[in-house]
Amino acid sequence: MKTKLILFVTLLTTVVTFSQKKWTLKECVDQALEKNISIQQNKLNLEIAKTDLKSSKGNFLPTLSANTGGSLSAGSNFDPVTNNRSASTTFFGGNVGLNAGITVFNGFRNLNLYKQAELGIETSKLDLAKIENDVSLFVVNGYLNVLFAKENLEVAKVQAEISKKQISAAKDRFEAGTIAKGELLNFKSTAANDLQSVISQENALDLALLNLAQLLQIPVNNFDVALLNVGSPSADLLYKNSSSVYDKSLTKMPEIKRAKLAIENADLGIAISKGSYMPTVTSSVFANSNYRYIIKPTGIPTGDFFDQLDGNLGYGVGFNVSVPIFNGFKTDANVKRSKINKEIFETRLESEKLNLKQTIEQAFLDVKSSLKAFEAAKISLEAQKEAFKNAQERYNYGVMTLFDFDLVRTRLVNAEGAMIRSKYDYVFKTKVLQFYSGELILE
Repeated sequence: MKTKLILFVTLLTTVVTFSQKKWTLKECVDQALEKNISIQQNKLNLEIAKTDLKSSKGNFLPTLSANTGGSLSAGSNFDPVTNNRSASTTFFGGNVGLNAGITVFNGFRNLNLYKQAELGIETSKLDLAKIENDVSLFVVNGYLNVLFAKENLEVAKVQAEISKKQISAAKDRFEAGTIAKGELLNFKSTAANDLQSVISQENALDLALLNLAQLLQIPVNNFDVALLNVGSPSADLLYKNSSSVYDKSLTKMPEIKRAKLAIENADLGIAISKGSYMPTVTSSVFANSNYRYIIKPTGIPTGDFFDQLDGNLGYGVGFNVSVPIFNGFKTDANVKRSKINKEIFETRLESEKLNLKQTIEQAFLDVKSSLKAFEAAKISLEAQKEAFKNAQERYNYGVMTLFDFDLVRTRLVNAEGAMIRSKYDYVFKTKVLQFYSGELILE
């Protein structure tokens, strides 16, 4: 009972600790990389590629096989040991053998198949890296969406608190007879709308946390993330132009490396196809023996089993040379097909480069646009803060109507929302450029 209690307390402590944990960006990315199903599948593909390499190594090794057989014979038969015909004899006879063979030369096909298997491992690693990159970007975006939702919620709460204070002030003014009851009701209506906005932002935060938790494949209950010090992002662009990012990405992006490996693999495919023009040389060694046990007539000596094997042992070596002369142009067609495949992979490499260049150019333009929106949002927010401060004073002195005051307040709320959106949009798009340049740090 005591042991069960200790285990229960330990488990409870673990659960509580887990529930209180606030995940950092790096921890979120690491968790997603560990749990993502597509990544797990590609890791299995990598294991298959390693198995293929092991199999291709076996092509250089000799084959070895053993064989045996036996038969029961009656009547007039040849004795498998003496090789003489025996009449009215029933015996059991058999043979054993051992054979070994090796390919001496086959047009370097085994060597090129081994090189292809090595490329297969590298290709699988690059496929895995590509998916890991995609998952990492998804997580970064999801993480920033959570922070974005948190800031929106804080702004909504501040506005709701302001509305509460305005209701309190309006009540005092109503009781003093300086404003009508309708104006007090309008303040209450605005406060109700602000409270609804808080609830809406809470729902948005819950949804953002759910989406991120699903990416990490962890329970959403009590899941939360640590704050990332985004602050006020720098207005200085990290890169002067898209070309500088593109030049770096050519050496970093796994899809480019993979496309280059595909061309190398196609070259090996051409060499393998051409190997069929060359002769194939194989060598073999063998050893065999036989034995027999006379069942009828009785009395005829059979001999010891191992003595029979030793006395009937035969062995030898051999080789075979196969020279291709004509096979219906199949080899010619295979070589042509391999060359066309190489041209296809060369065009795919150019296509990958073009897609990457266009993506980076678009990403660079997105950063510039989001920076302009961010700078404009900062200016707008400062202006709306001053306008709201002035409107609040004017309203308190009774020189501004409630309708006009609400318009100013609404513009301030909209400006704060636009500021938050533009800030996180700029941060994420900047990280996208860092990703393509291979300089994204997940801290």
